Amino acid sequence: MKQTLAFLLIATFVYACGSSDTPEETSGAQQATTATSQADGKKIYKQYCVTCHGLYGDMGASGAFNLTTSELPVADRIVVITKGRGAMTPFENLLDADEIAAVAEYTLELKK
Repeated sequence: MKQTLAFLLIATFVYACGSSDTPEETSGAQQATTATSQADGKKIYKQYCVTCHGLYGDMGASGAFNLTTSELPVADRIVVITKGRGAMTPFENLLDADEIAAVAEYTLELKK
């Protein structure tokens, strides 16, 4: 119970501190950024995924799968990120398809 409450508090904090959709705040930084999908995926991963999966993908908080040992191909990772799995939150309403694909690609780099 305490772990669930802690997770919810951390997830709420991470979500509240995330980027907003207001044009004033997003136009300058996002339009100026010409980074590759890999850089965007890493940034998005750090914003949304590190709470459970950890910085290196092996934390396993709240039952999160160890991404360093995952054998899922990119297409399956996209489905898991989009729809969620088990206790994992679905991100289809938080991220667009390109962002989800970028995170899925980045998670491949976490494999040992």
